Amino acid sequence: MKTGIIGGAGYTAGELLRLLVNHPHVDIAFVHSNSQAGKPVHHVHQDLAGDIALAFTNQLFLDEVDLIFLCMGHGQSQLFLEKNAPLPPQLKVIDLSHDFRLKRPDHSFVYGLPELNKSSIQGSQYIANPGCFATAIQLALLPLAAQQVLNNEVHVHAITGSTGAGQAPSATTHFSWRNNNVSVYKAFTHQHLGEIGQSIQQLQTGFERAINFIPVRGNFSRGIMASVYTECAWTAKEATQYYQDYYQAHPFVLVSDANPDLKQVVNTNKALLYVEKHDNKLLIISMIDNLLKGASGQAVQNMNLIFGWDETTALKLKSIGF
Repeated sequence: MKTGIIGGAGYTAGELLRLLVNHPHVDIAFVHSNSQAGKPVHHVHQDLAGDIALAFTNQLFLDEVDLIFLCMGHGQSQLFLEKNAPLPPQLKVIDLSHDFRLKRPDHSFVYGLPELNKSSIQGSQYIANPGCFATAIQLALLPLAAQQVLNNEVHVHAITGSTGAGQAPSATTHFSWRNNNVSVYKAFTHQHLGEIGQSIQQLQTGFERAINFIPVRGNFSRGIMASVYTECAWTAKEATQYYQDYYQAHPFVLVSDANPDLKQVVNTNKALLYVEKHDNKLLIISMIDNLLKGASGQAVQNMNLIFGWDETTALKLKSIGF
């Protein structure tokens, strides 16, 4: 299968390349970047030296590939598709931006959270890859919604690494500010709340309770830890069993019997979940790598489902451990 990457110079594209160079069914046909055109790919993604011989191109070869990954900034994917319409009829698209995650009558993208929409993803042509915070939080809540017991406000405190802000430097990503520092941003207003609510309502129609989300910038590079709690009548034992049952057919989500730490998932496509009961509140800890299960790893997982390959192909990765 031949694939191309649009917006190839950023973090998510770099992670995609690291996965795809080792994928047994994929040939990377081109890596598009206007800003880096003509440069060898490994001059930007330097850890790929010896793994990829391609140079960035500002040309598009959409008729020559089976699938493209859109790794551009939010708002750019929709402009790209409009500019290049109509797309070749055989071309499949996985978009890693926010542009098509919310259902609208003007597009046919399937929301690409395999733990929610696996059957819809299989064989689909257009996939909207979920957001990183949205993935971690939804995985913490889906079993509750599936059992129709998500009937109270949800409280979320989640911290993410600096790579979640993308490659372009900013006042809140450069080392001297980020190191030894934490800060809250977009409290109660984060853009991922829309897709989280949409997914919950897909399982529990009529859910209208508030999701109180406090995002935090962490002083580390990779990973998301979300602590989520809500009132629930389940015991801890019952909750653990419901979570294990829900994720039994989903190879990347593991329900842990011990409180996890972030290094267990960094550099993997895994999500680790852990539940505790405190009085009438159920606490769910959810951990992912924001660049893998929260972005590029999930995109490859979706590609595997689209083409009927084993879901875990090229995604059996080792955590950093220490």
